[in-house]
Amino acid sequence: MTALLRAYAALAPIALHFVAGRERRKLTEAGMADRLPEKLGQTGLVRPKGKLLWIHAASVGESLSALALIGRLAERCNILVTTGTATSARLMAQRLPTAVQHQFAPLDAPAPVTRFLDHWKPDACLLVESELWPNTLSALHKRGTPTALVNARLSDASLERWEKRRDSARELLEPFKLILTQTKKLAGALHNLGAPVTRAAQNLKSMAPPLPSDEALMALVPPRSWVAASTHPGEEEIILNAHAILLEHHPDLTLILVPRHPERGDDVAQLIEKRHWPAPRRSLGKGPEGPVWLVDTLGELGSLYEASPITFLGGSLVPVGGHNPYEPAQAGAAVISGPHVDNFTDAFAEFHASSAAQSVGNAQDLANKIGNLLSHPPLMHVRREAARKVAAAQSQGLEEIEKDLARALDL
Repeated sequence: MTALLRAYAALAPIALHFVAGRERRKLTEAGMADRLPEKLGQTGLVRPKGKLLWIHAASVGESLSALALIGRLAERCNILVTTGTATSARLMAQRLPTAVQHQFAPLDAPAPVTRFLDHWKPDACLLVESELWPNTLSALHKRGTPTALVNARLSDASLERWEKRRDSARELLEPFKLILTQTKKLAGALHNLGAPVTRAAQNLKSMAPPLPSDEALMALVPPRSWVAASTHPGEEEIILNAHAILLEHHPDLTLILVPRHPERGDDVAQLIEKRHWPAPRRSLGKGPEGPVWLVDTLGELGSLYEASPITFLGGSLVPVGGHNPYEPAQAGAAVISGPHVDNFTDAFAEFHASSAAQSVGNAQDLANKIGNLLSHPPLMHVRREAARKVAAAQSQGLEEIEKDLARALDL
C-alpha cells in the first residue's frame, strides 16, 4: 500500500465521527434522520437469497443514468442500489424496479464498510461514474468480490492529480475487472495509469429512460414558454436578463425557472422580485403568474420538457460542467446551453453536429437564440425533431454494456 493510501486508511476512523455528524445534520434537514444508521453500515433490510449485485451511484445524475441498466441487470440477479444523498434516495424510491432494494452507502471507514459487507455479502459490485473510495475498494478486493466501474468520468484536473500519484492510482484501479468510460480519451488515460481492462462505451445518460411526466402539471404550462433547467448560482441573473429582453418582443412569454437545488428557492425568488415581477413558487402551490414561474421542486422536469418547446440547460453559463442534454431531447425540446459543458463534451459535440443544440455565451445571445426560434416555427420544429432523433439513436449500446458487465462480474 502506498504512503498516501496508508495515510488515508489511518485517518478514516478518526474522521468518521466528524463526517457522521455532518451526515446527521444533512439527513435531519431532509427529514431522514432515522436513516443515519445506513451511513454507518447498518440496515433493517433483509438480504435476498441468491446472487446479489451491489450497484453504487453517488447522487441524482448518476443514479438516474443507471436506471435502464439496473432494469436489465435485475433480470439476471438480485440488486441492491446505494446512493449518497437524500435527494437521490427519494428519487430512487420512486423509480427503481419493485424488486430492487435501496439504502444509503456506508461511509468510507473500516467499521461502516465491514458492517455493510458482512450483512449484504454482495457477489459483485458495480460503481457508476467516479466514486472511488479506497477503504471500500480495498475491502471488496480482500473479499474477492469482482468489481467494475461503468460510465467512468474524471475531469482533466482530477487526471492531472492522479498522474502525480501514479502508484496510488494504479493500486486503486488494478482490482477492477472492467472499467467502461464515457470517452476514448479517458479510457486511454486510465489504462496508462494501470487500469487492467478499460474501454470507452456509450454514455449511460444517453440511454436512461425518459423522465416521468404528469398530465396535470403539463396542463399548467403556458403555451408560450421556455424552460431554464438545473440552474446554478450566477446563472439566474443572466437568464432573467435574457427573459427581460425577450419580453420586449414576446410580452406573453413565460420563463419556467428550475434551480438545480430546490433549497435555493428563497434566493432565486428574491432575484425575480428585484425586477418587480411576482415570483410564484411551485413549492408553495402556486401556478404560473406573470413573466416567471419558479419551479423549486424535484422530479418535475419531465413534465416541463414535454410541455414547453425550448429548454436551456443550466450549469453551463458558469463552470459547473453542464447537465444531461438527452433528457430534454427525449421529450422533443429544442436544446440550448452555455459554453461550460465539460461533463458532456462528447454528447454536446454530437448534438451540435446534428443541429440538435445551440450554444450561447451571454444574456443577449440567449435572448437572440430563443427569440429566433419563437419567431420561426419551422426552425423550431427542425430543432426539436433533430434533438429527438439524436436521443432516439442512443438506445443501441445498452445491450453491449450489459453483456460486458455480466461477463466481467459473472452475473
